[in-house]
Amino acid sequence: MAEMAVSFAIKQLLPLLTEETKLLKGVHKEFADIKYELESIQTFLEDADRRAAAEGDNTTEGAKMWVKQVREVAFRIEDVIDDYMIHVGQQPCDPGCISPLHKVARFPKTMTPRRQIASEIQDIKSVVCGIKERSERYGFQIQGSSSFRGNQNAKWNDQRMAALYIDEAEVVGFQEPKNRLIDWLVKGRVERTVISVVGMGGQGKTTLAKKVFDSKEVVGHFECRVWITVSQSYNTEVLSRHMLEKLYGQKGEKPPKGITEMDRGALISELRKYLQKKRYVFVFDDVWNTSFWDEIEYVVSDNKNGSKIFITTRNKDVAMYCKKSSFIEVHELQPLTEEQSIDLFNKKAFQFDLEGCCPKELIDIAFEIARKCKGLPLAIVTIGGLLSTKGRNAFEWQRFSENMTVELRNDSHLTRIKKILGLSYDDLPFYLKSCLLYFGMYPEDYEVKSKRVILQWIAEGFVKEESGKTLEEVGERYLTELIRRCLVQVSSVSIDGKTRSCCVHDLIHMMILEKCEDLSFCKHFNDDDHSSLSGTIRRLSIATNSGDFRACIENSHIRSLFLFTDKSNYLEESILKRIFKKQRTLKVLHLEDVGCFVDYKPFRCLIHLKYLSLKNRSGKYLCISNRSRKYTYAFPKWIGILLNLETLDLRAAFGFIIIPKEISKLRQLRHLIGCRMSLFHLKDVIGCMESLQTLSGVKIGKGGIELIKELGKLRRLRKLSLNDVRARHSSALSSSLNEMRHLEKLRIVSSSGYDMVHDVIDMHLVSPPLPMLRNLKLCVKLEKFPEWIPQLKNLVKFDLAYSLLTDDPIKYLENMPNLLSLSIINKAYEGESLHFHDGGCQNLKELYIGDCPNMNSIVIDKGALHSLKKFELFEIPNLKTSGIQHLEKLEVLNVWDVPLAEFNLSEENQSETLRTKEIEITNHPNRRTEFWRR
Repeated sequence: MAEMAVSFAIKQLLPLLTEETKLLKGVHKEFADIKYELESIQTFLEDADRRAAAEGDNTTEGAKMWVKQVREVAFRIEDVIDDYMIHVGQQPCDPGCISPLHKVARFPKTMTPRRQIASEIQDIKSVVCGIKERSERYGFQIQGSSSFRGNQNAKWNDQRMAALYIDEAEVVGFQEPKNRLIDWLVKGRVERTVISVVGMGGQGKTTLAKKVFDSKEVVGHFECRVWITVSQSYNTEVLSRHMLEKLYGQKGEKPPKGITEMDRGALISELRKYLQKKRYVFVFDDVWNTSFWDEIEYVVSDNKNGSKIFITTRNKDVAMYCKKSSFIEVHELQPLTEEQSIDLFNKKAFQFDLEGCCPKELIDIAFEIARKCKGLPLAIVTIGGLLSTKGRNAFEWQRFSENMTVELRNDSHLTRIKKILGLSYDDLPFYLKSCLLYFGMYPEDYEVKSKRVILQWIAEGFVKEESGKTLEEVGERYLTELIRRCLVQVSSVSIDGKTRSCCVHDLIHMMILEKCEDLSFCKHFNDDDHSSLSGTIRRLSIATNSGDFRACIENSHIRSLFLFTDKSNYLEESILKRIFKKQRTLKVLHLEDVGCFVDYKPFRCLIHLKYLSLKNRSGKYLCISNRSRKYTYAFPKWIGILLNLETLDLRAAFGFIIIPKEISKLRQLRHLIGCRMSLFHLKDVIGCMESLQTLSGVKIGKGGIELIKELGKLRRLRKLSLNDVRARHSSALSSSLNEMRHLEKLRIVSSSGYDMVHDVIDMHLVSPPLPMLRNLKLCVKLEKFPEWIPQLKNLVKFDLAYSLLTDDPIKYLENMPNLLSLSIINKAYEGESLHFHDGGCQNLKELYIGDCPNMNSIVIDKGALHSLKKFELFEIPNLKTSGIQHLEKLEVLNVWDVPLAEFNLSEENQSETLRTKEIEITNHPNRRTEFWRR
C-alpha cells in the first residue's frame, strides 16, 4: 500500500515539473530531486509489501517502520503540493481580466507561504534520501526478483488440512451442491470437462470438494483419482511430477526411473501416455491464477471418455478461463442460511456435551452469534469451537457476542479467520487493494450503489486510464474483478445483469478496517467504535451523532470525508466552517441524511474537491442557498470556483434548484445529478461542458428550446433525464438526440408530470437511432407509436407511461432481440386488447402492465414470452386473460385490482411446469395474498 501512496505522490509531482515558471526559484529542482528519489524507492516497495504479507506477524519491526516512513513521506509530499496549489499555484478563473498591477500586489501576499513550502520541501528531500539509504539495510530487492510466499504457503497448507478430514456428520448445508457436483462428474458429457467450485475464503470449497471426491459414486466411476493442492505459489514442473507420482502410487506401482531428473516436456509426455484411454479425475484445490489452466491443459489430455478436472478457487475468472479449450461447469457457493448456520454452530459448540443441543438460556445468544457470521462456515466452526471450551454462562456468552469484532481481532484462536480472509487481499494487484479498502469508508452491512463507489474511486485517483475506455468503464471492470474474486458481494442487479449495488461480508469488512488502520488508509468512526482517532488519518468516515470527531477533523490532513448522520445539529454552520477551513485539501465530500442548510463561503476554499454528494436516504432534505421563492432555491455561485469537480450529486436537495451560470466553468465535471434542476442560466453555455456524461433531473420548462439545442453539443453524454418537456420542444430535442451517439439511458417526462398529459411529443430520430441506448423511459403523450423505437437494437429496458396510445404497441416491440423488461403503465395504452403473438418477445424476462382502464383482454399465444419470469398486472378492473398457462418459465405473478377469477388458475388448466411454481396473487385494496402450489 505504500507503493500506491508513492505512485500517487509521483503523479502529483509531474504536472508541477512541466510548469517550471510557476514554481518558486529553486523549488523546481527540489521537486525534481524528490521525484527521482521516490522512483528509486518505488522499485523496492512492492518487494517490501510482498515480504510483509508473506511473513505476517514475523515481519521485522525495522522493515515495518521503513514501509511506514515511506508511506508518511508520500503523504507529506501530497500535502505540500496541495498547499502549494492553494497558496501559490491557484490562478484566477479568468486571468486575462486581471491587471498587471493586481499581479504585483498579489505577489507579496504569497511570499510567506512560498518560503514555508520551500522549507518543507527541503526537509522532505532530506527524509527521502535517508529512507533510500535504509532500504539497503533491510535487503529489499527490486520488484519481481524473488518471492516470499513459501512460508506463507506452508502456513496456509497447515490450515487447510482440517478441511480435508471433517467428519460427514459435521458438514451442514452441502448436500444439495454435493449431489449436483457428483452428477456433473459421473453423468456428464464424454468430453473432458472442467468443474469448478467458486467461493470466498472460508466458505467450505475444500470441504465440499473432498466429500465429493471421496463419495462412493466418484470412487467407483473413475479409474484414476488424484488430489493436488495448488495454492498461490506453485511450480508447474514440480506439480506435474507430483501428479505422476500419485498416479503410480495409487496403483502400488513405482514411477518411471529418472523422474526426478525429467524436465517439464518429459513429464507431460509421461502423464499423457499414462492417462491414455483411462477415465480420470484430477482435483486441483485452491487455484488462484487464470494462467494455471494454460500450464496444465496439455497435461490432462481429452480422451473423450468422461474424464474430469475439478477446481476450487476464490476467483471466478479462473473457472471461466478454462472455457477457452474445454467444456466447463461452475458452482458458486452460497452462504449458509440462518437455520443451517445455527445447526452448524450447535454441532461445534455443544458437540461433546448436552447431546449436541443448545441449552435454553443460550438459544437466543447462540442464534445471534451464528447470525453475525453471515453464513460463513469458517467463522461459525471456529467461533463455535472456541465457545465449546468456555463455560455455559449466559452473561459471558452475551459479552462475547457484543464484543465479537474485538474478539476476532485479538483472540489467538480466532486469528485463523483473519489470516485466511487476508490471503485474498494479499493476492490482489495493487490497483485493486485501494479499491477494496475503500469499502472501509462505509458502515457495516451498508449496500453501496456501484456507480457511486466507482465515481469515488475515480475522484481518489485509484482508477487508471486505459485506451479506448472511459474511467467509469475501467472502474466497472475493477468492481467486477473484486466480485469475481469473492471479496465483494452483489446486493442487487439490473435486468441485464449489471451490478446495481454491492457490499462486503461483515468479516471482510472487519479485515478491511484492520488493514485500513495499519496502513493509515482510512478511519471509520461509529457509536460502537471506541478506538483512538489519533495518528495519520487521510480519509475519515463518521457514522455517529457524537461530537468527539471534531478535534480529529481539525488535526488531520483529510482527503476524503463521509458523514452518515440523521442529526442535523452536528452539521451546524460553525462545524462546517471549521471543517472546510481546516480541510482545504478535501477531494471527496459525501454528506448523507444530514438535513441542514448549506450556503457557506468556506466551500469556495475546496479547490481540490472532485466529488461532492449531498445524499438522502432517510427522507430528510438539504436546503441549498437562500430561497428565491416558495420551494425554489438558487444554488450558490461559489460552485464556479471548484474547478476540479468531477461529480456533483444534488439528489438530497429540497425543492426546485436553480443552477447558476458559473457552473459552466467546471470543464472537468462529468456527472451532474439532481431531481429538479433548472439550467435556464446555462442555455447559452452548457455546450462548453463537453466532459459531461450524466445529466439527470433537468426541468426544461416553457423557454427551453435554446437549452435543448445547446444539449446537442454534449457528445459524450451517457445518461440524460429531462422533465417538463413540451410539444414545442420536439424538433429541437430530436436534433440534439441525433448528436448523442453514446447515449445509454434516456428519460423524458412531459410537461404535466404524471397526473395529466396535454402536449403531444413527436420526436423524429435518424436511422439508426441512438445506437448505444439500453434504457428508455417515455412519460409523454404520443400521437402514434414512434417508428424509431423498434430500431433500437441494444434496448434492454423500456418503460412507457401516459402515452394514451390506441394502437396495440406489442406488435412494434415483439421482435426486439435484446428487450428484457417492458412496462406499459399509467394510461400508456387506451386500447382494449394486447396480443402477444407466437414467437414474439422471446427474450423478455419482466413484464408490467397496469392502470389501463379501457383494457379488457390480454391474449398470450403459445410460444410467446418464452423467457418471461416475472409478470405484474394491476388496476385493470375488467381484464380477461388468455394463455397464461403457456408461460413455462414464470416464477413470479403479482396481481392486484384485477379480477382473480379471470386467471382460471385451477390445476387442470395449468401446465406441469407452471404447477411446480409458487405464484403470489395479491388483490388490492385488501392486499389479500394467496399462495397456490402443487
